[in-house]
Amino acid sequence: MTEYSELHATAPAALPVRVLAFGYALAAYLLFFATFVYFIFFIAGILVPKTVDGGAASVTAGALFANIGLMALFGVQHSVMARPAFKRVWKRVVPDHLERSTYVLASTLVMMALIWGWQPLPQQIWLVTQPAWFWLLWGLFALGWAVLLASTFMTDHFDLFGLRQAAVHLSARTYEPVVFKSRLLYRYVRHPLYAGFLLAFWATPDMTLGRLVLAGGLSLYILVGTLLEERDLKTAFGERYRAYCQATPRYL
Repeated sequence: MTEYSELHATAPAALPVRVLAFGYALAAYLLFFATFVYFIFFIAGILVPKTVDGGAASVTAGALFANIGLMALFGVQHSVMARPAFKRVWKRVVPDHLERSTYVLASTLVMMALIWGWQPLPQQIWLVTQPAWFWLLWGLFALGWAVLLASTFMTDHFDLFGLRQAAVHLSARTYEPVVFKSRLLYRYVRHPLYAGFLLAFWATPDMTLGRLVLAGGLSLYILVGTLLEERDLKTAFGERYRAYCQATPRYL
């Protein structure tokens, strides 16, 4: 549902150049996918060497400010680079068919920095041990990530992550932007992808201070980012998107 501009009507680049461009987009996609899977386990606190609560407890004030700074970097990068005004300037440097892949790569690097620099704050906020509630919360955690992934395929997964643009360029065809349409979960909520994020952030039987800070900071980013994104979508799609907003709730 995100707007992308058409490729400039120019003669196709040489085939080796187009192959390299597609390789760049594919590498950015694969790096993002691997980092994102790591991020899921980072939040869950399983299977990976660095987790949200892993390591010795940090000095609370210093760790808190460091973590807030990392989340601010994450939010600023995602929000600023996604805005049309930034894209207009950015595309003077990066070609249209690689703009989205470069955004994905930048987002991945920021996510890696967030994981690498995160300071553990394992102080307990709540702990659920009753088996039925314990497994229900873990089930909701998994459901959140499943909803998020499924939502990307309900629009255009490969366009969202830049592969479609590079593939169109590789085949020397003209890129057509994704057409706005509400289907499947998008018929019931405007942002099922963000709803999945919010569910995954908060559904946990073991809420520590560190995870609370992460969930709260990224939830705030989502709430603010949603307003900015909807403003851009109203500009792009006009009255049709405004009517969709009036008829469809944001998250639930």
